[in-house]
Amino acid sequence: MLALTCVYNRRVELQKVILYYGFTPLADPEAIRMWQQNLCENLGIRGRVLISPHGINGTLGGDMSALKKYVRATRAYLGFKKIAFKWSDGDGTEFPRLKIRVRDELVAFGNPGELIVDENGVVGGGKHLRPEQVNELVETRGDEVVFFDGRNAFEAKIGKFRNAIVPDVTTSHDFVSEIESGKYDHLKDKPIVTYCTGGIRCEILSSVMINRGFQEVYQIDGGIVKYGKKFGDKGLWEGSLYTFDARMALDFSLDTKVIGCCEKCGKSTKQFYNCATVTCHELVLLCGECAQDSKNKKCTHVHSRQHDSELIG
Repeated sequence: MLALTCVYNRRVELQKVILYYGFTPLADPEAIRMWQQNLCENLGIRGRVLISPHGINGTLGGDMSALKKYVRATRAYLGFKKIAFKWSDGDGTEFPRLKIRVRDELVAFGNPGELIVDENGVVGGGKHLRPEQVNELVETRGDEVVFFDGRNAFEAKIGKFRNAIVPDVTTSHDFVSEIESGKYDHLKDKPIVTYCTGGIRCEILSSVMINRGFQEVYQIDGGIVKYGKKFGDKGLWEGSLYTFDARMALDFSLDTKVIGCCEKCGKSTKQFYNCATVTCHELVLLCGECAQDSKNKKCTHVHSRQHDSELIG
């Protein structure tokens, strides 16, 4: 009876996921890694954190109380005190383990020497717009405004901003050559709004574009996550948000429009499946019916999907 009572009285914790990044100079990334590793392990938090000389980027899941303690402890570090943590619902299965790594770049653009950061963040990046300011810009400038997707092209299959340009990139490493290709030179005098999941990729992408002659570049403060929480499906965003965790897709309301198409039959879907080839890391977009046949889960892609930083943030 006592055991049953204990089980009955045990408080079930609310599960949450946090997404965040912070650009600030870090003299000793390895020391930050060790601190973060111990902090997460002691709190029972799982997920992924990247640390570089430019700052920190993470996506973590666990008990809400543990994550609140993590946020307080992380913000106690002087360079991280201004980090904005974005919260979303979880169920405790998003991350099977904890991975904390030191890398040359928080986002693998392949240009670590070009990026300049100070205590205020990225130097020379795009102007931050709050979600309501994004809408105001479109209302004022109309079709002149160009939305530029800062994610890997496959992510846009299930969700993107209305009429957005989706560059032909497999990983973030492709963006520099894509921008330098000249195919977007006609946009250099247009107001360009870059966007990505949580904002981190656009911090770098916007600076890359500005360094290459684009005159009026913006980025959505907090990324798609913050915009979607503000406007749901009643704004300029359409579809579901791809996430680099077990959820794979996040909707902002019950009225989310399904814009993805099954790669086998063309039916509407937002569900990605891992390629059935064990050595492949690609995803296949399938409807429920086609997914029942394991043969359909073998992709035809040539390149392996690289886990960019915004598999984290």
